[in-house]
Amino acid sequence: MDSKLSPGRESGGVFISRTETFSAAHRLHSPSLSDEENQKLFGKCNSPNGHGHNYKVVLTLYGRVDPVNGMVANLVDVGIAMKDVLGQLDHKNIDKDVEFFRTTGTVSTAENITIYIWQQLSQHKSLDGQRLYEVTVHETDKNVVLYRGPDYVP
Repeated sequence: MDSKLSPGRESGGVFISRTETFSAAHRLHSPSLSDEENQKLFGKCNSPNGHGHNYKVVLTLYGRVDPVNGMVANLVDVGIAMKDVLGQLDHKNIDKDVEFFRTTGTVSTAENITIYIWQQLSQHKSLDGQRLYEVTVHETDKNVVLYRGPDYVP
């Protein structure tokens, strides 16, 4: 048996993940609904003063191991991209301080925040050429959203 790794000859690829955190406030409120409908749908998460979370974000990339450097992607570069993107959200009121949510009226649900993070990461120069596989956002220990991009079909 050959004891030398041969990633260039292996079939398939490798998943790598990087985890970062951010803290932010938001209010679940849809401009398409009445105040009463919003209160009924979102309950305490519709408080006019909002509420906050300590989010955990996991970015997973997929690819073949480079036979020269032994990596799918440089995790330092991945960390830079994540910190840049999450810096747009960290210690912010997502509905008021993040231009996309403020100007589009998009409800700042965990689902929409996850898609936003994916979109921002997919355009980040530090991840140029990398294959984003999944963004996972832990809004709480019990509420988790996974997004695999606009082209993913289960």
